Amino acid sequence: MRKHMNKFAMGLLTLTQLAWAVTSEEVQTLQAEWAQAMYQDEGKNKETHLGKLAEQSRAVVANNPKDADALIWEGIVLASYAGKVGGLGALSLVKEAKAAFEASIALNPKALDGSAYTSLGSLYYQVPGWPLGFGDDDKAEEYLKKGLAINPNGIDPNYFYGDFLFREGRIQEAEAVLNKALQAPARPGRESADAGRRKEIRDLLAKIKTGKS
Repeated sequence: MRKHMNKFAMGLLTLTQLAWAVTSEEVQTLQAEWAQAMYQDEGKNKETHLGKLAEQSRAVVANNPKDADALIWEGIVLASYAGKVGGLGALSLVKEAKAAFEASIALNPKALDGSAYTSLGSLYYQVPGWPLGFGDDDKAEEYLKKGLAINPNGIDPNYFYGDFLFREGRIQEAEAVLNKALQAPARPGRESADAGRRKEIRDLLAKIKTGKS
């Protein structure tokens, strides 16, 4: 169980590069703080910063409960924090993240280019299934495809769908989707995130070529 939960926690960290377009000043602050926590902080400082940011994101949503973008970023922050906490303690955080993504979809399913759908789909395939969690591969594919329908050329929806297909053993499909992800247009102001995502894509394609699972 410990090995499975650790793998789940590591996977959740990949969720945190999803959304990039922001609107309100408060959401911009969340994004900037998250970027510092993920890309600059190290070790225990990363977990501490993300824990504080989780509280901050909850406060932003409490003050702006109808802001779909804020809900997406709350979910991303909580998923990131869950990835650092790991183990069974992460499950309550990912359930909270799931609720945030669902609330965002209810308000505006196209917010941040459909990132809530992609984020929710990613949770469904990375979180353990019953009785530990709510993981469900069928629901994962359903939501990932909805994210792709809104943003068919985006790097993140293609990466996460490719990763899902790889884990499902659908290797040829995964390779095609991942190669499409590499062709995604650059996101202004997100050069670091794009570079990191492309490295993840190339690493996964290399794993496919060597036949590793």
